[in-house]
Amino acid sequence: MHKSLGAKIVEFAGFEMPVQYEGIIAEHLAVRNSVGVFDVSHMGEFFVKGKDALAFVQKVTTNDASKLVKGKVQYSAACYEDGGIVDDLLVYCFGDYFLLVVNGANVQKDFEWFSKNKTGFDVSLEDKSDDYSLLAVQGKNSITALQKLTGTNLSEMKYYTFTEGRVAGIDAIISRTGYTGEKIGFEIYVSSDKTISEKLWNSVFDAGKEFNIKPIGLGARDTLRLEAGYCLYGNDIDNTTNTIEAGLEWITKPDKGDFNGRSRIVSELENGVKRKLAGFIVDGRLVARHGYEIYANGAQSGHVTSGSFSPCMNKNIGLGYVQKQYSEPGTKIDIKIRNDFVNAEIVKIPFVGKN
Repeated sequence: MHKSLGAKIVEFAGFEMPVQYEGIIAEHLAVRNSVGVFDVSHMGEFFVKGKDALAFVQKVTTNDASKLVKGKVQYSAACYEDGGIVDDLLVYCFGDYFLLVVNGANVQKDFEWFSKNKTGFDVSLEDKSDDYSLLAVQGKNSITALQKLTGTNLSEMKYYTFTEGRVAGIDAIISRTGYTGEKIGFEIYVSSDKTISEKLWNSVFDAGKEFNIKPIGLGARDTLRLEAGYCLYGNDIDNTTNTIEAGLEWITKPDKGDFNGRSRIVSELENGVKRKLAGFIVDGRLVARHGYEIYANGAQSGHVTSGSFSPCMNKNIGLGYVQKQYSEPGTKIDIKIRNDFVNAEIVKIPFVGKN
């Protein structure tokens, strides 16, 4: 279906994925101005069940899952014992069991890590990733378009909640989270059966036709999340970074009790980190790419983790780790792009506020 829409296809995490259709900028602006659809069926879905389900989730994630009630979603992270990040993920609470939604590139690694941590817990852990197709429908007109297809009152759904219902006559998990920085957007989990997933795709596009709904590829997904200041695993966070230096203190709850990486995280909180992930805007037309060196006060201070042109700001933006003393907004930095040193300035993120 993606190929029939003219998608440029690339290999990603073992999947053939659309990187763009019409073009990254057009697709980016379609989401910001109206509504766009992402096929994110590559994401992983793990179900945690059993009498120790909550205790297990508490052990393997940094956020406090005891605060969840049925129908609530939580952004969290999983860490190794040394505090390095295994993955960032979503935790869905179904009452007495949980759904963990992980990054597609990390499904096998994450499942092996969680399985290794089951010792001592009365839980079952099931990888149901291949059983689900997943569409993310994002942008201000997503709610009006999707409401045509479901009896669930979407306007009553609060941010980071979910429900079970029907969309286009298909049994679905409907959630309201998002990875674009849009205030309005939904995810629809349905069976990966080809007939069912194609029916959902076609129904969503029929419902959004009046809003000029567009399919969105990986390229615009990256520029949208970067404008929102969201981390991308493998770029901005990985096993060499921890949640405190990555600016994810808000999903890190050491007071909840023991969890993987807690001692390192507590040490970082008590003693302070040496580096921080910061946002920056580049002067001029050159894009700061992943891995480029960042200089401050004449010496190398860190490196770029993500960089792109921002269609909404019409400027080149990025994220990178810098020594903590250079992480405050307003700090002038230089980025080595090829053989040139390009001026940039640390700014507060998100770069673009929620619409």
